[in-house]
Amino acid sequence: MDIILLERIGNLGQIGDIVTVKDGYARNFLLPQKKALRANAANKQVFEANRERLEAENAEKREAAKKQGETVEGTEIVLIRAASNAGQLYGSVNVRDVAAALADKGHDIDKKQVIMGAPIKTIGMFDVTVALHAEVEVTIKANVARSEDEAELQSQGVDILKQAAEDEAAAIAGEGFQEELDPDRELGDLPTPIDAEGNPIEEPAEGEEDGDNANA
Repeated sequence: MDIILLERIGNLGQIGDIVTVKDGYARNFLLPQKKALRANAANKQVFEANRERLEAENAEKREAAKKQGETVEGTEIVLIRAASNAGQLYGSVNVRDVAAALADKGHDIDKKQVIMGAPIKTIGMFDVTVALHAEVEVTIKANVARSEDEAELQSQGVDILKQAAEDEAAAIAGEGFQEELDPDRELGDLPTPIDAEGNPIEEPAEGEEDGDNANA
């Protein structure tokens, strides 16, 4: 379907451009959201008659978005979620969760403005894009953790999963540790050796030889 863009659309074009898109994309998103018009003769005339106003409105919205972006940019939101020892969430964090967390911090962000390639499914720090306008995007931090203490560590730059793996490796290594003998320990304190039948093996007295040596 050929459409006339009423605002800049990433990878499509600028306001006023006539582009071709898939019918479903146009009918389900661009046209209902008033981001475009069908590119027919009547709509072309309507657009040209209103071009100056539309461009002025777009510029005004862009400037407002830039100002809002100054307060939203770099915001860190904390989302406490249950997760396994390996850091896998029992569920996920989606655009609705991010928008709600931003609202709690006083930022009026619609879930449709939150751009995530896929829901977050592990604990950690994640960059999330927020599109405040077709030409204005900012980045926020999503701090997903199992507790407030864990979130604080992640905020300080600690990799919780890496630290947990290192702690586990150290614990496993510690299980195989054997206490070294005290170099000052008296030999007499050592346990008496025994033979295969459990009888103590007597050490030969000083100066004595074993049978084999005596018969040599």
